[in-house]
Amino acid sequence: MTDLEVFHKPVEIRLAGDNAGMLLRGVQADEVRRGDILAASGSITPHQSFEAEVYVLTKEEGGRHTAFGGGYTPQFFFRTSDVTGVISLPQAQVVLPGDNVKVRVQLTAPVALDESLRFAIREGGMTVGSGIVTKVLD
Repeated sequence: MTDLEVFHKPVEIRLAGDNAGMLLRGVQADEVRRGDILAASGSITPHQSFEAEVYVLTKEEGGRHTAFGGGYTPQFFFRTSDVTGVISLPQAQVVLPGDNVKVRVQLTAPVALDESLRFAIREGGMTVGSGIVTKVLD
């Protein structure tokens, strides 16, 4: 890394979790995507499945108008990355807007996850729920 910027202004120090622009020597722009993590080798383990507690927003809160069941595939927004995932529900449960529910999620791509990480659930450009990771599975 040759330079560190915030809003196109050079800065000396940023803390873990801060959003910042980094000028990387030897890395092409097409090799980096939004949501990528810059970390020391081996310091982060990516995961694709987890359990979470989720709150589904009501229609009045700007969320879903209808219920959903297992197999629902929204976008999960972690920090700065969107990843599609499949929600599995305990038994043959149906989730209504306004419900709090425990779910299991299988993501289509690995993400740096840890317990107590908060995320948003998005569908069609709108936030339909929020959650917190309670257990990382793989």
